[in-house]
This record gives sequence, C-alpha cells and structure tokens, in this order.
Amino acid sequence: MKVVRKICCGMDVHKDIIVATIASTDGNNVTTYLQKQFSTFNYDLLNLLNWLKQNNCYDVCMESTGKYWIPIFNVLETELNVFLTHPKYVKAIKGKKTDKKDSKWIADIFKHDLLKFSFIPPKHIRELREISRYRIKLVGMRSSEKNRYQNCLTVSNIGLGSVFSDPLGKSSRAVLEEVMHSDIITEENIKKLLLKSASKKSEQVMQAIQHSHIETDQRFKLEHAMKHLENLDKYIQDCEVEMIKRCAPFIDIVKHITQLPGISFVSAMIILSEIGIDMNQWASDKEVASWVGVTPQNNESANKKKSVRISKAGQYIKPILVQCALAAIKCNSEPYFKIKYNRIKKRRGNKKAIIAIARMLLVSIYHMVKTGENFNPSDYDSFKNPKQNQSKITTKQALEHLQSLGVDISQIQIPEIQQDS
Repeated sequence: MKVVRKICCGMDVHKDIIVATIASTDGNNVTTYLQKQFSTFNYDLLNLLNWLKQNNCYDVCMESTGKYWIPIFNVLETELNVFLTHPKYVKAIKGKKTDKKDSKWIADIFKHDLLKFSFIPPKHIRELREISRYRIKLVGMRSSEKNRYQNCLTVSNIGLGSVFSDPLGKSSRAVLEEVMHSDIITEENIKKLLLKSASKKSEQVMQAIQHSHIETDQRFKLEHAMKHLENLDKYIQDCEVEMIKRCAPFIDIVKHITQLPGISFVSAMIILSEIGIDMNQWASDKEVASWVGVTPQNNESANKKKSVRISKAGQYIKPILVQCALAAIKCNSEPYFKIKYNRIKKRRGNKKAIIAIARMLLVSIYHMVKTGENFNPSDYDSFKNPKQNQSKITTKQALEHLQSLGVDISQIQIPEIQQDS
C-alpha cells in the first residue's frame, strides 16, 4: 500500500494524558515507530511540540475526543499540519485496544491517507462559533424559562395568554406585576398600565385576572422566572454585540447574504460561523450540504435503500437554516422560495419540502460568498413572472404548423382582423 506521509504522528487524546506515536518510513517502505506519553498541561504540550519538531514530524492526526483536542490543536496548529478525525473512522479491532495500540493504529492509517478529516475553520471563525453556539444555548434556556412562566400563569388560572398575543409583552408583564403586588385592582389602574395598542382590551384583562389568587410557591417561581428572563435577554444581546464585533473584518459578506429572503443579520452571522467565509475549503456545494446534514443518507445494501432520512449532522446550523426556510416561504415580496416550497410540498410533503428549501438557501449562500454575485437563480424570472415566457404565435404561424401536420387549411375560415396578423 502506498505511503503518502513518510513521517507522521498519531495521537490518542484523553483528559489527562496524550499518547503520541511517530511513524517514520524509509525508502524500502520499512516503518519504525517512536512512542512517548505526555500530560495535557501547557508546559507538556510545548514539550510535545518540540519533540515532534526534533523528529522532523510536521503532520499530526488525532481523534476529536470531546473538548480535549481543542487546547492541543491550538498549541500545535501554529507550526504543524494538524488533522482531526471522527473516532468512528479510527476504531480499533475489538479486544486489541490500548492507548499505545490506538496511537500506533492512528499513525498507520494516517500515513496511508485512509482517514476522512473533520472540517476545522480558522481560529477567528472558531472563536466566533463558540460565542454563536453559546448564544444558541442561552436562547434555548430562555425558551425553557418562558414555558415555566406560562405554566405558573396556567396553574394560577390567570388568563393573560388568552388576551395578549405575547404573555411576556410589556402590557402583560405590567398587569402581572400589578396583580402580584397590589391588594386592590381596578380597571382604571389597569388602563394606565396598558400600551396604546392594547388599551381597548382593559375589560378582557379584568375578566382574565378577576378573583385570581397566586399561591406562594407560584409567586416565588414567577418572580425568579421574570428576573432570569431579564438577565437572559441581556446576555443574548451581549452575545450578539460581540458577534458583530468579531464579524467586522467580513461584515460585507454578512450583509451580502442577508439579501436572501428569510436570512436575518443574526442568522447570517451564525451560518458563517459554522461554514466559514472561505468556500474554497469545500469541494462543492454538495459537500457543504452533506456536512450540514440537509441531504439524504447513503444507507444501501443488496441494491435496496434502507433509509433516505437526513443525517444527524449540523446540530447547530441545521435548526437555524430550517427557521430561515420557514421565514423564506412566508415572504411575499420575494416569492421564489414560496413557489418552490408549494411545488415540492405537493409531491413530497411538508417536512421534506422545508428541508429542500433549507438546502437551497445553503447552496445559495455558498455560491454568493464564493463568487460575490447577488441572489439571481437561473429560473428566477420565470418564477416571478410565469406568463412572461409564454411565447405568442401569429395566425400565419399557426396555419403553417397545421399544414405541416397534414391538415387541409383551405376549409378553415379566419376573420379578416386575424388574417392581417
């Protein structure tokens, strides 16, 4: 088997230790191995770097084990070519698994270039991605807290959710504060709390809160939920500000892809934090779509497809693309994706149509970032103006066509107005 890398290193990474094996292949294809163990402390990571350089080893491969690979990657990437691979691609033979054997096995398959490597964006994109993912976690926490808040209102039989479209809006929260802290509630006081848009609902609000009683346990939960929601809103806003600062060097690219229907400024930042801004690192738009997980899996045996479900990849970017797709199909000013969705939905159903639109958005972003062109698909005009491409033929052309089909046109009577055309 062809040796692609004459000198390379395979590393088995753990929380506290790293087992590194350097595989050196001479001109006769005889491989010798040099093995050493290091701790994961910073001083020993520098010792690992120096040890690799002393042995002229500049190609390193390791598993993506939890978060333990990140500090090692950050130290080595400045001077070495570091490759990351999923643990499933380096799975050792059962019954022959030790740290030393795992490290040697990684070095062996790495030297023959038999591994599929993970996509690792540049450092500034990785840092942006960390903040972006932290924001996503905070949004999830906010949604959970909103549900707890709503549950407290339900248990206390306060029907503000039936009166206001948003139970957490300014008017609704002001009314709830009044209910929690005032002994006597009058319609006049309620009217003062309501915003102009909700001022006509004062009677309904009074009916929703009349004779209500909040138990001490629910009162405690409501007070803390409201405080927690305020803090979460602030943290999410801080994350977005930090993301904008870090996107400053390529802010034009972020603005460029927001011309797509359904893509907001924050969504654009999150998407670019996941796929990067250099589209040349992807072989094609198909590779990006596969990495994100918006394409069917390959699960075939004996010429029978067992499953065509999409993969579980892209746990952070896929939900964002789906949200953008849902927004895009509701956009009336740019109906391109709406028309596409309706056509696919008739044949494949709602869920597959949404995923198809999410994939179209991703492919559009890929080409817009790569070429710098505006959103202008080849079938854009025909979708926006379907009657525009219907070519009209004259009466003379129609008669000639009938004659070519063998029809006797002498018996056809044509009005004088149409004969001139």
